[in-house]
Amino acid sequence: MALNETLSHDQQHPLNGHDGHDGHDPHRAPDPSLDGARLELVALLDRFTVGSEGTVDTPVPGFFLHRVMNPGGPKHGIQTPALALIAQGSKRLMVGDDVYVYDPLHYLVSSVDLPVMGQVTVASETEPYLGLRLDLDVEAIAELIRDESLPPASHSDAARGLYVNRLGATMLDAVLRLLRLIDTPEDIPILAPLVKREILYRLLMNGQGARLRQIALTDSQTQRIARAILLLRQNFDQPLRIESIARDVHMSVSSLHHHFKAVTAMSPLQYQKQLRLQEARRLMLLDIADAATAAHRVGYESASQFSREYSRLFGAPPLRDTRRWREEAGA
Repeated sequence: MALNETLSHDQQHPLNGHDGHDGHDPHRAPDPSLDGARLELVALLDRFTVGSEGTVDTPVPGFFLHRVMNPGGPKHGIQTPALALIAQGSKRLMVGDDVYVYDPLHYLVSSVDLPVMGQVTVASETEPYLGLRLDLDVEAIAELIRDESLPPASHSDAARGLYVNRLGATMLDAVLRLLRLIDTPEDIPILAPLVKREILYRLLMNGQGARLRQIALTDSQTQRIARAILLLRQNFDQPLRIESIARDVHMSVSSLHHHFKAVTAMSPLQYQKQLRLQEARRLMLLDIADAATAAHRVGYESASQFSREYSRLFGAPPLRDTRRWREEAGA
């Protein structure tokens, strides 16, 4: 159950930077020159997703479209590394204590796996929520930053693994060209990799591109945190051994805690807890396990602790939550 769509920030962290290189105010008025391109983006997404609800696969590898007409309640999932745009509608997303709000004027970049809670807030059958997602390949980013022709970036320490930039003409143009390829699938094997590389270049060269570079730089703090996240995801049902993780990623325990929270907005223990609860919920929703069995399978020894923490995250005890979810899905 992944939430990989677009974000725009409305609290702690202002929208720093945009798609260009001139450092203009990201809160400036919309650029009229983009109106035609934005209308085309909405028209293409509407045409390619008509008759669908949710996520739509495309023939372009790692490229997905989204259409939502009946949003329902908040959804929990893992935000994976991706570029995401929203063309129509809006959405709210929470990462730890941070709150982000999507809008059509900005794009999202996520560089690490993050447990999130998201909810489409504006959508209808006449004007559905329309968005898209392009998965980011860390190896492709690393290959690009090794290119001697790539201009250098300013230094960036470990920072939040999710940020929002102003959508400008060059980025929108590249995304539209990738979207148009759906109409000519015979061109995809040759042209899609070239357009994807251009999109990565635009991401690396914008105001916050240094953050994205960090995930691909060997032994950067962000890459070490990404390795710590992988270890947590692989062993989320085991007792948390923070000293072992710190040793494996070549960091002190205090440094790991500090940089982990800087990147994910939560501590390693909070991250593990969200992984456990999301997996337990998945097991119950798929009728693979009851609450007690699910709790045990994800690493909980206390059923009462599991129920308390589950209620805190999902807003209701396990049985009531799964019943409500099924009712919404049936509706």
